[in-house]
Amino acid sequence: MIFKLFACEILFREICAMASASPHRIDLGFLPKGLHDLGKKKMQTRLSAALDTVDETQYDAVLFAYGLCNGGTTGLTARTIPLVIPRAHDCITLFLGSRQRYENYFFSNPGTYFKTTGWIERGDTLNQYLEIMPFYQKLAFIETGIEPNDSFERATRQLAGERNWQYEKIQGDLTLLSGLLSGEWNSDFLVVQPGQTVTSSYDNEVLTAT
Repeated sequence: MIFKLFACEILFREICAMASASPHRIDLGFLPKGLHDLGKKKMQTRLSAALDTVDETQYDAVLFAYGLCNGGTTGLTARTIPLVIPRAHDCITLFLGSRQRYENYFFSNPGTYFKTTGWIERGDTLNQYLEIMPFYQKLAFIETGIEPNDSFERATRQLAGERNWQYEKIQGDLTLLSGLLSGEWNSDFLVVQPGQTVTSSYDNEVLTAT
């Protein structure tokens, strides 16, 4: 099968690793980080514009390596081929591997700011977030196994020390990304059929289609 995939650029290393292992041909498209910070409407516009560029006669499905992401994926409409989106709250769910693991960690560790290779090398926005959400007190580095060395973890640990914050390294899980790119779309994925539109479900499903 042939897929077109759109992803946030912070997932670049992970997406490329998963694409190389996929049995399918995947044409990759990366969009700038931080679209969720633009607000729901502007992010919807950017993602819809990306979808408009797809020649759907060339593909079997369009994949979005995003989650709900501040509502930015809602409003996307499948046209002639399916859209597939992980049932995830945001990119941290994609790095941790499941909605349940994300929720368990989130509620057990309030005030945690997450770091990954992509967030570090693509330009972090920690200072920006601290201006509007000054409650962070912990840095967690998510190690996904694609890191070339320990420099990203060391940078995170150093920053935590400079801020006198707690530090933790978390073992990541690329199950969701692997499933998305391999075409193994179980209940962890929303498959939007032609004519349907992505909406928020406001429950554990996170996303649904109508």
